[in-house]
Amino acid sequence: MTETIKIYSPVDNSLVGSVPAMSQEDVDKAIAGLKEAFIAWKKTSIDDRAKLLIKAADLLEERAEGIARIMAMEISKDYKSCISEVVRTADFIRYTAEEGKRLKGETLVGDSFDRGSRNKISIVTRESLGVVLAIAPFNYPVNLSASKLAPALIGGNVVLFKPPTQGAISALELVKALVDAGIPEGVIATATGRGSVIGDYLVSHKGVDMVSFTGSTDVGQHIAKLTGMIPLVMELGGKDAAIILEDADIEKAAKNIVSGAFSYSGQRCTAVKRVLVMEEVADRLVACVEEEVKKLKSGLPMEEGVVITPLIDKKAADFVDQLIDDAIAKGGVPLTERRREGNLIYPVVFDHVTLDMDIAWEEPFGPVLPIIRVKSVEEAIEISNRSEYGLQGAIFTKDIDRAFSIAGRLEVGTVHINNKTQRGPDHFPFLGVKSSGMGTQGIRYSIESMTRPKATVITLTE
Repeated sequence: MTETIKIYSPVDNSLVGSVPAMSQEDVDKAIAGLKEAFIAWKKTSIDDRAKLLIKAADLLEERAEGIARIMAMEISKDYKSCISEVVRTADFIRYTAEEGKRLKGETLVGDSFDRGSRNKISIVTRESLGVVLAIAPFNYPVNLSASKLAPALIGGNVVLFKPPTQGAISALELVKALVDAGIPEGVIATATGRGSVIGDYLVSHKGVDMVSFTGSTDVGQHIAKLTGMIPLVMELGGKDAAIILEDADIEKAAKNIVSGAFSYSGQRCTAVKRVLVMEEVADRLVACVEEEVKKLKSGLPMEEGVVITPLIDKKAADFVDQLIDDAIAKGGVPLTERRREGNLIYPVVFDHVTLDMDIAWEEPFGPVLPIIRVKSVEEAIEISNRSEYGLQGAIFTKDIDRAFSIAGRLEVGTVHINNKTQRGPDHFPFLGVKSSGMGTQGIRYSIESMTRPKATVITLTE
């Protein structure tokens, strides 16, 4: 009998379901099957692949409410956001299908690099890579799984899908929709199991041709050491800063900051994780942030209007608690009530945060927000860039020229002007620098990362 892993809800510890605990031998069999299926799948026309993806998107949207109920209990995300995630994912898949149809190569003439080049023509096509290992995180188990699976499939690849253990039941509903839509047998294989047993084995397997990973920086760096010379795209951690200038619309900035910091309890790589505000407007901003935080509802995922829900597990909640303890020990005063019920941590805002506090640098992945008062734009840029991370940043100002000047100096993949840090729209490029990742995602960019150019050179007879 196959060993299974039971998945319990972080909401009430009820059993959500179970998944197979695969062995290394199981992984070998899965990859062998994928290699065999790849031969036919890469020859399938892009139009036919697109039709199957669009059908899967329709099925996913039809099943949105059922999947959302599972997701709410499995990862403790509020039900409204779960519905939104599934619907957004259906749209993502449809767009990917259409974008895939626009994949094209090019023809180059030899020109005059040397006397023998004039009669040469290079026909450049895009080729499938083979077996794409897609490793998804718990916080967006459907959307961030689809962001890997759909581009890989439209590019003619086969996929070995490693869902998050906590989030696997939801993620496997995506796979079910793809299979029910008619994706041929063997084109997608799932690898569920304990990371200690199959994690390193997966990423170092000689049968894997590309790895797409979303998760923590520590794990990402570990994977990078094991993968060898195959393509690798990674979306890792962040410490996204919102910089508030003197001329900013303070009320608008406060609303964006609170939404960006506390949606899904802050368990997002693109969450606003610190505020760098000019001293002249700091008091006004803090007052507005406090007022906005008071409007947030904390509770269980199925409650109407809830934003703050229990964190994914006790370890995550304990880590946030440690950051709060450290800040208080170093003189920080929480502006909101500090309160914890199991894994549910109520939102906490700290003002006058100093740079010796761990909360100024660590990624909390929880509902806690540090506000750092700065004397100048130069100081704000310096603090932002001193971070090991470089995912996103935000600038709030009415001076667009100044905003672009600052954006050009921030060491991040994306800068938002007068809006919170966030992923999307999904066809925009999404990337991190430094310890926040490598490679570029976003629908067209993801497809390109999962295919490669191939040149065929013809020498014409003179």
